[in-house]
Amino acid sequence: MAQAWLATGRASDGVVLTAVTKTQPPGAIDAILAAGQRVFGENRVQEALARWTHRRAVVPDLELRLIGPLQTNKAADAVALFDVIETLDRPRLAEALATAAEKAGRTVRVLVQVNTGAEPQKAGALPEDTDALIAQARSLGLIVEGLMCIPPADEAPGMHFELLGKIARRNRLEVLSMGMSGDYETAIGFGATHVRVGSALFGERNTSQTASME
Repeated sequence: MAQAWLATGRASDGVVLTAVTKTQPPGAIDAILAAGQRVFGENRVQEALARWTHRRAVVPDLELRLIGPLQTNKAADAVALFDVIETLDRPRLAEALATAAEKAGRTVRVLVQVNTGAEPQKAGALPEDTDALIAQARSLGLIVEGLMCIPPADEAPGMHFELLGKIARRNRLEVLSMGMSGDYETAIGFGATHVRVGSALFGERNTSQTASME
């Protein structure tokens, strides 16, 4: 991936690699930890609890990021485990996270997920609703660091990354989590600060290996 960063004119230390570990077996996770990777993305709270609770006890400098949809009834668990929640996408979830944060006595760092393609089957705030959600989250005491998106699979991702950047700039946000294994080079060219990469690091997903193996 260093070659991709160089090709875009961006320094490798200017882009954070989030290793996506869903469905990965324990050996693969331990190997990448041993190689020095410290930022990881997980899609589901319960699977992440099983995968990371014991590892966090021995690797204290981990940063865990929730990159999958979050139900409001899992807000407290997510606040307890994750350093950053990238999938704030609706007012009720903002309220649930703020309540959980207050009960836990901690601040919560979030990204607002934007449904840049307005896909009905996909999570994320619509672009036209994003400013209001950011303002609400800030008023509730959440630390809004930036935005996240997943472009439609059948469209060129560049215009979606460009849109995310425009929304971020007008809301004075610096973090852009955009780009996955198939389009991270394009995302970096459009200003991504974080890329979420799974198969390009680990190979194709092995869906038979789940958190139950932990």
